[in-house]
Amino acid sequence: MSTTSKYEPVIGLEVHVQLLTRTKAFCSCSTEFGAPPNSNVCPVCLGLPGALPVLNRQVVEFAVLAAQALNCTVNETSIFARKNYFYPDLPKGYQISQYDKPLAEFGHIEIDTADGGKKRIGITRLHVEEDAGKSMHEGVNASDDRTSVDLNRSGVPLIEIVSEPDISTPDEAYEYLTRLKEIILYTGVSDCNMEEGSLRCDANVSIRPRGQKELGTKAEVKNVNSFRFIKQALEYEIKRHEEVIESGGKIVQETRLYNPSEGRTYPMRTKERAHDYRYFPEPDLLPLVVDQKWRDEIHARLPELPEARRARMMADYGLTEGDAHTLTLTKAMADAFESAAHKATNPKRLANIIQTELIGRLKAAGLELEDSPISMEGALLSADLTEAGTISSKMLKDLYDKCFERREDFPAVYEKEKPQQISDAGELEKIIDEVIAANPKQVEQYRAGKKTVIAFFVGGVMKATKGKANPALVNELLPKKLEG
Repeated sequence: MSTTSKYEPVIGLEVHVQLLTRTKAFCSCSTEFGAPPNSNVCPVCLGLPGALPVLNRQVVEFAVLAAQALNCTVNETSIFARKNYFYPDLPKGYQISQYDKPLAEFGHIEIDTADGGKKRIGITRLHVEEDAGKSMHEGVNASDDRTSVDLNRSGVPLIEIVSEPDISTPDEAYEYLTRLKEIILYTGVSDCNMEEGSLRCDANVSIRPRGQKELGTKAEVKNVNSFRFIKQALEYEIKRHEEVIESGGKIVQETRLYNPSEGRTYPMRTKERAHDYRYFPEPDLLPLVVDQKWRDEIHARLPELPEARRARMMADYGLTEGDAHTLTLTKAMADAFESAAHKATNPKRLANIIQTELIGRLKAAGLELEDSPISMEGALLSADLTEAGTISSKMLKDLYDKCFERREDFPAVYEKEKPQQISDAGELEKIIDEVIAANPKQVEQYRAGKKTVIAFFVGGVMKATKGKANPALVNELLPKKLEG
């Protein structure tokens, strides 16, 4: 993204993450996605008079675990509050949330910057709240002139993670969201499925003259359903703000929606301020107390997080930073790799094969790791056979292709095919002699000083052996034969 040097963007992100509990935040209704409309409801999440909320203990534990993973300070006492507003999908007329006394504060995430450095993005707060229902405008009867409401989501537990306005570019926003999602997935408290609404992001953006401390008027972009679209929406908004200011206009504080097909945002409503919601403590819930003992018990469940795991894997297995990054993109991938790496003859070779042979084929086939025809144990066998020189890299590729074609694991395919690399020097010398005898012109070029011609002979030997010749031995024998 290119911006004029006259202004600098200031970006803050509000991320809502649905917690992966079986039941809702304040009642025992199921959180199952895709159930028939209004089937997972009860008097509590319908907001019927006299129904009282009861806090789900696992919601608290998941929220604390996420807060600890994000380097937040978990407050011993936090208060639930009523956030009042009127909308068809909010039957109570208020949302149970937290306001001035949230569960956790003062966290941070480290991101990579465009210049190859690191930048710390502060997290202002992490608090617990319930979701609202969903207004349905499509796929229902008479949707042209009326809205239907599905209250299955009403009461589903969320954590809201609010960043400091430390983000300076749309690229940094994308990086922050990527790191945040990665960390949350490692904790296991959410599946972060944006298509199902498990992770949603609102972006606040303003610009100010470079060097000015005072913030400009911000606009909020809501309901963007992919990180790529968030980046695009921010790019559009920054440009729009610049054009408005340069033409003598003023930015209006408002909420806007992004239309990805047009690549632009549209006004939705003027932006509410905190006092518009008339927050006050929730009278039906006691203060939430998470004492040190409970915090310690939850912290003991915290897994090794991505950045720490990358650093350790680089040290333990001799991986490059790029290797470690690819192999830790998901906890499942990292766990699977490490379970095999402990037994591998050469963990680095295993890492290379996973990246060059396995991951590429999975992407091409549209498969996830758990759906791979080649198990991690199969990848381990292939790495050890290659390391021992039993099979060549070409044989490896052919075997992997057969595994994906037949949907069979590597050990089974290898057992059927049993390709053997030719590593007998005497056998290879006979083949090399035949290739040299058939190509006198190239021999003459080689002996005249054109040493690159050796690649021609290597190719000839590999073709003659149908790729079974040991490449290292071929490269060792050929110069001696050509120069002899």
